Amino acid sequence: MNARLEAKHITKRFGGLEALRDVTLTADDEILGLIGPNGAGKTTLFNVISGFLRPTSGEVIFDGRAIHTKPTHEITRLGIARTFQIVKPFTDLTVLDNVLAGLGCHTYPTPRAFAEKYRAPNHVAHARELLAFTDLTKWENTLAGNLPIGLQRKLEIARALGTNPRLLLLDEPAAGLTAGEAEELAALIRKLRAQGKTIIVIEHNMAFAMNLCERIVVLAQGKVIAQGTPAQVQNDERVINAYLGH
Repeated sequence: MNARLEAKHITKRFGGLEALRDVTLTADDEILGLIGPNGAGKTTLFNVISGFLRPTSGEVIFDGRAIHTKPTHEITRLGIARTFQIVKPFTDLTVLDNVLAGLGCHTYPTPRAFAEKYRAPNHVAHARELLAFTDLTKWENTLAGNLPIGLQRKLEIARALGTNPRLLLLDEPAAGLTAGEAEELAALIRKLRAQGKTIIVIEHNMAFAMNLCERIVVLAQGKVIAQGTPAQVQNDERVINAYLGH
């Protein structure tokens, strides 16, 4: 049986710069960590998986279907959602409306968009369920741009959940968080894992990644240099050298 996600021999070039070189990884029923020094190619790989970029070569398989030539909105509807290293809420919309925007992704490209009400009672009820799940209920009428960074990161996850994903790509979700906020976030990610979602986390906070992730893949200079359990990766000489610049 194939893994939920298979990235096979992904290479991505920008002119003469090779950002990814023959990267292969799989992700299935797990929280997978993607770590590596700055410039290692982690976000570029997320951009390829989610359709923001097409690979120069290689393929991305999701639930047995090749998706690397599909546009981003189709990939989202197939069941892949992501958050961003720099949070990107709709700052002039309320918290509730941000989640409703995610819920609408399956309607916007269809004629139903002209007939269905944006604030249909079933949509609002579902959005409020997601706000409760992410502990954002009391901020539902707050403009997203007025939230502190920790709550904006939760909101990005809530909005992504509105698209009903089976695979979540979280790009540095703990960046800028206090230790307490990071632990709350880790608990939320574990709840998502318990729901059967596959989660890939890019993270520079090593303590956060090692305590959260079940398996780790390490990128350096666009290549996979190691993978395994957190304990295996922490003791891998290639990983130590990559971070120390040896």
